[in-house]
Amino acid sequence: MNKLKMGIIGVGGIAQGRHIPAYQQLSDTVELTAVYDLNYERATEVAEENNIPFVFKNYQELFAAVDAVTICTPNKFHAEIAIAALEANVHVLCEKPMAMNVAEGEAMIAAAKKSGKLLSIAYHYRFLESAMLAKKAMIDVGDPLVTRIQALRRRKVPGWGVFTNKELQGGGSLIDFGCHFIDLALWLLGSPKTMSVAGNTYNRLSRMPNQPNDWGAFDHKTFDVDDHVTAYITFENGGSMLFECSWAANIKEDKQHLSISGTEGGINIFPFEFYEPRHGSFFTSEVDVQEDHNKAGYLQAKNFVESCLGKTALVNTAEQALEVTRIIDMIYRSSEGDSQGKVEIDFS
Repeated sequence: MNKLKMGIIGVGGIAQGRHIPAYQQLSDTVELTAVYDLNYERATEVAEENNIPFVFKNYQELFAAVDAVTICTPNKFHAEIAIAALEANVHVLCEKPMAMNVAEGEAMIAAAKKSGKLLSIAYHYRFLESAMLAKKAMIDVGDPLVTRIQALRRRKVPGWGVFTNKELQGGGSLIDFGCHFIDLALWLLGSPKTMSVAGNTYNRLSRMPNQPNDWGAFDHKTFDVDDHVTAYITFENGGSMLFECSWAANIKEDKQHLSISGTEGGINIFPFEFYEPRHGSFFTSEVDVQEDHNKAGYLQAKNFVESCLGKTALVNTAEQALEVTRIIDMIYRSSEGDSQGKVEIDFS
């Protein structure tokens, strides 16, 4: 059987920690063929450490050596590189978020449609065991009414890489961390259309000197992205979402919560629980599942590789990822000064 030839663009932490190990576990169907990074010396080291045969000095040359690429660069370069790859007839798995804004995401989708190649965005939370179980259980929720998200970190501003650089990343806690939970919620809800968003973003804590931080040092003087975000989102089907995420907040402890209340029952993802009225009383069902992000990364890679080989369909589609980017855009726009503090979508 022919193996899918995979190229890695950007060899930072997410490439080395998630994508390369996942593809190595899938060595029967995919071959790590080439890498590219702006830091050629580091790319060479990573290639040698992982027995990857080719290192390129520009990503355009890499396209000729592979069937697919995984893009692990700062957000600013996602659209540019993905579009170039698709125009070179190469499949693309791009790290989240899809792009810096909706316009870039739409351009990526247009390039994928024109080329006929696959474009997927790496929202790996969908492949967590609790998430996959919740997807199956949504039929018992009935019509979803209210979704609640809290993706809260007490003091975990990334002190490495370019996470706090707005020019390169487009934002902070929302575009980096909260996006996973928005994507997961929309997937569970069946991809409803967004009608309106009212949002606020904050960064006062991370701009204050002498703040404790669990994830290394950063310059509070140059911090220009969000470290805490809230939003109220409504959908065309009448449902609503209460959303909050943070890198830094004066709270007791980190919290990861996603729950959905429907007409027939309610579901909680972290940990997995199901709530329903039964026999004139209230029942809570619990299931012991593990939150294994390495396994989720493996399953994500497996789905992408098998989709490229024509064996299955993508779980993470570009069109779904674009809706996440649309909501992120709307939260930022709402916070930046819409007169009503709310942004409506025009579907015409």
